[in-house]
Amino acid sequence: MAQFTNQAQLTYNNTVTNSNVAVGEILEVLSATKTAVGNTYGPQDNRVTYIISIINSGTTEFSNITVTDNLGSYTAGAVTVVPLTYRTGTVRYYINGVLQNTPAVTPESPLTISGISIPAGGNATIVYEADINQYAPLATGSTIENTVTITSPGITPITASETIAVETEPVLSITKTISPVPVTENGTLTYTFLIQNTGNTAATAEDLAAITDTFNPILNNLTVTFNGDAWAETTNYTYDPATGLFSTVAGQITVPAAAYTQDAATGVWSVIPGTSTLVITGTL
Repeated sequence: MAQFTNQAQLTYNNTVTNSNVAVGEILEVLSATKTAVGNTYGPQDNRVTYIISIINSGTTEFSNITVTDNLGSYTAGAVTVVPLTYRTGTVRYYINGVLQNTPAVTPESPLTISGISIPAGGNATIVYEADINQYAPLATGSTIENTVTITSPGITPITASETIAVETEPVLSITKTISPVPVTENGTLTYTFLIQNTGNTAATAEDLAAITDTFNPILNNLTVTFNGDAWAETTNYTYDPATGLFSTVAGQITVPAAAYTQDAATGVWSVIPGTSTLVITGTL
């Protein structure tokens, strides 16, 4: 329910008299909610589905409704950035649960969907998808809040917001290199494993990270280091010289969290991965 006020003014013989302030109320018959399917986001799981539900509790149809979504727009330093990108062609529009023709869509921020109608006593549902982009914050505790505004001639604009939070977990990848190339027969070969974490949380022993590799050709007389520290067989890893199967003990691999920086001029976030290195040397 929206309240409005009005005051009149009476003038006569160079005299001005104000009336009392009259207070009225407008009973709003449209209401709206916005919901995200899944309340978290991450750099790898980067698609979000939003559902807007608009209910008309009145006895008159509403037409020419426009829905705008700011796609999470926020100010970063001197620039305004938008952390969500609408996925072209994903809008679905339903009246009372029945799929309608796709309405007119302007994808740029703010995302604009126009030509929506809602029958008396009915409802409209709008579903669409957006991608997390380079303006989305990824540090622990970060969120994206985006607001939808519903307008139409003769109604008070209605807003609805939804907030999603960044996932709090490690995100690991691994790269393997061989040195030297080529290697001589009966020579010494080194495998180097670079483990990177682009997540906002360190990978700790509780995450039970482990590396398994079957060396071919089989290596003998292994020496193993992790981040420069010598590792001991059985305590930190196991190795079968008959098959070449190498496995780290679960939980021995740990990787620090990534660091995130935002460019003050562009608002773009960059990721500096946390890293750990496993080095295995043996003879052929």
